[in-house]
Amino acid sequence: MSLRLNDIAPNFTANSTAGEITFHDWMGDSYAILFSHPRDFTPVCTTEFGAVTRLVPEFAKRNTKVMGVSVDSVEDHKKWIRDIEAFAGTQADFPIIDDTSLKVSKLYNMLPAEAYLPDGRTPADSATVRTVFIIGPDKKIRLTLSYPMSVGRNFAEILRALDAVQATDGVAIATPADWVPGEDVIVALSLNDEQAREKFGELDIKLPYLRFAKAPTK
Repeated sequence: MSLRLNDIAPNFTANSTAGEITFHDWMGDSYAILFSHPRDFTPVCTTEFGAVTRLVPEFAKRNTKVMGVSVDSVEDHKKWIRDIEAFAGTQADFPIIDDTSLKVSKLYNMLPAEAYLPDGRTPADSATVRTVFIIGPDKKIRLTLSYPMSVGRNFAEILRALDAVQATDGVAIATPADWVPGEDVIVALSLNDEQAREKFGELDIKLPYLRFAKAPTK
């Protein structure tokens, strides 16, 4: 059965470029972004890791830890990091998991249970390991995004989605299409107009079921 939103993100212990990590312990009370790759030293993945490397300070501002997963060894990861840092122009300050066993890829339903790494494999053998997971401090999966091999991920959108997840966490609001922080939000239908005004102030009622308000500050 595939993982769904609000499922508990599977816990695991694995070796990484930062030593042995138990995922839930490593997360602590933070949000986490787990982003996976089918192989080291591949062009699209190098640009993606470079993008994450540059954004680590932005994730840190949002109480979010970042972890990469690639189905290669720590030794290969450490060599690849030199290329990533040269491309990004800054230090890659986040762990990359050794998933040569495919344990994490299978736990997160990115590969079937019977999958293995054949001799002389290519990235196509693990092409489905191309998913991003945003996970909340309660260890529940809040968002997933899966990409094909040929399409580089938009980490500006992943950062925006993280902002939206955090803005709506535990609050009776939703974000409209193309929302960015600072813009108005949608009031949940669980509140009537009077309750919504009491909680969020003045409403901009476009339709009876579509009511905008200023984003609350947490």
